[in-house]
Amino acid sequence: RFQGEGYQEGLAEGRHAGMAEGSRYGALHGARTSSEIGCYLGFALTWHCLLQKCPDEKNSRKIRALDSLIGMIQKFPYEDPTYDKLQEDLEKIRGKFRQVCSMLNIQSDFRIGTERSSLTF
Repeated sequence: RFQGEGYQEGLAEGRHAGMAEGSRYGALHGARTSSEIGCYLGFALTWHCLLQKCPDEKNSRKIRALDSLIGMIQKFPYEDPTYDKLQEDLEKIRGKFRQVCSMLNIQSDFRIGTERSSLTF
């Protein structure tokens, strides 16, 4: 009887601790991903505005790539954590970001620290 009661108490406590830990992990991981995508969007919108001021043939290719990146970010399913292609779409956004940086001749490094996230050039 005591073994059964102890098992049930341990199971309930483990579930509660697991839910709390999972919730913290999910919130942290979601915040990191949102911060990363927010930096990409701010970067893309800023460069889009800058390049539109000097229209020429070279800039039109860059603007199209930026438009593609912005579109991918806007279609990203922020509200649906159960979206089965979330990681795949995130990798596509990262790849497009690297492509745009290459076209703009910019080396970028996105780092997420405990204090702040940053995009350095």
